[in-house]
Amino acid sequence: MKCTFVDVAPDSDFSIHNLPYGIFTTASLPNRQVGVAIGNHVLCMSALAKTGLFSEINGLDTSVFDSPQLNEYMSLNRTIWRSVRQSLQQFLCDDTHTVRKQINVDDVAVPIKEVRMHMPAKIGDYTDFYASREHATNVGVMFRGKDNALMPNWTHLPVGYHGRASSVVVSGTPLRRPNGQRRPNPDSPPVFGPSTRLDYELEMAFFVGPGNSLGTPLSVDEAEDRIFGVVLMNDWSARDIQAWEYVPLGPFLGKSFGTTVSPWVVTMDALEPFRVMQPEQDPEPLPYLRCSSADKRGGFDINLNVHIKPYESNEYFALTRSNLKYMYWSLRQQLAHHTVNGCNMRPGDLCGTGTISGLTEESFGSMLELSWSGKNPIKLGSSEISRTFVEDNDTVRLTGYCQGEGYRVGFGECTGTILPAVDLGL
Repeated sequence: MKCTFVDVAPDSDFSIHNLPYGIFTTASLPNRQVGVAIGNHVLCMSALAKTGLFSEINGLDTSVFDSPQLNEYMSLNRTIWRSVRQSLQQFLCDDTHTVRKQINVDDVAVPIKEVRMHMPAKIGDYTDFYASREHATNVGVMFRGKDNALMPNWTHLPVGYHGRASSVVVSGTPLRRPNGQRRPNPDSPPVFGPSTRLDYELEMAFFVGPGNSLGTPLSVDEAEDRIFGVVLMNDWSARDIQAWEYVPLGPFLGKSFGTTVSPWVVTMDALEPFRVMQPEQDPEPLPYLRCSSADKRGGFDINLNVHIKPYESNEYFALTRSNLKYMYWSLRQQLAHHTVNGCNMRPGDLCGTGTISGLTEESFGSMLELSWSGKNPIKLGSSEISRTFVEDNDTVRLTGYCQGEGYRVGFGECTGTILPAVDLGL
């Protein structure tokens, strides 16, 4: 399958096999538009809908493409999403397509360099899981010792907490270093001020599609068809604020100051060719967390990278090289567990995976792990610069992609800069 409508480089994140969704504006299109990325262009879905390209798709009201968010489109179902995807691929690859004969590229597409990206959906609720065994083990060893690294419940259920949806921001949005209480000396009272142990967390997150009714759980098999797509996510963490506040109810101000997501939502159909077996689960999960379908592959082979641009340099330096396939609890298990008590999920709800770490040091998904709680400075490339945690005016960039034969399915960038804390004069 080859796109002939516009040129697409072999190493482009946005190949014909991808076609991710996002919300964009341009100088000439100031109202937010539903877009699909292809190569170095963005297709305007409302303009394409007006050509009649999607007129034969049962159940699709193309007014969803006039919305300033993706929630309405997310609320449909995978059959419709798949039909739209197939229609787009046929249009982009077939020079003789009826619609292709009626239009020029400029009628329905804009150069990606001209767009400004926005949050893809209005997030009603945001949940963050803790689904990487390696990350949970590393953190446990640091703070509880090797013999008590994992809490007794960890291998039995996907641990999660309810996050703050209002402070989830799109890539490129700067965030302020948070102020809060911390207790640097365990023998002294807490102090107040800017966090001194600000960290990134390499995560991915999925947007919920149609969801479920209150009181009606989703099985693991049902859950996957209720996931619209996946983004990169940086779950910024103020480790010192979090360490003092999290007992007994979990993270609060150490997390809620900001979470960054990438603007392009990669659909589950685009990820389908990159399924892999997830790590062996021992003990075997309880029945409601087991998959009964023929395809037991709950993981996805997604290469993930983190780079930092320190304030002293214009160069990005590598920090983390990881992969979603290391994650112990799958996306569908996370969603099934979330709903098993009858909790209703809604279109546009966001669920983070938790930090994605692997077995090797280079795959550790946070500076907490890379510096081993600040004990070991991280040298940045061949420079004289080092870090234990993120400093003011540092920029952190997450990228990710699936590698196919001669093509990529990528996620673009998830980038954020940390600005100095607000001086409260206290």
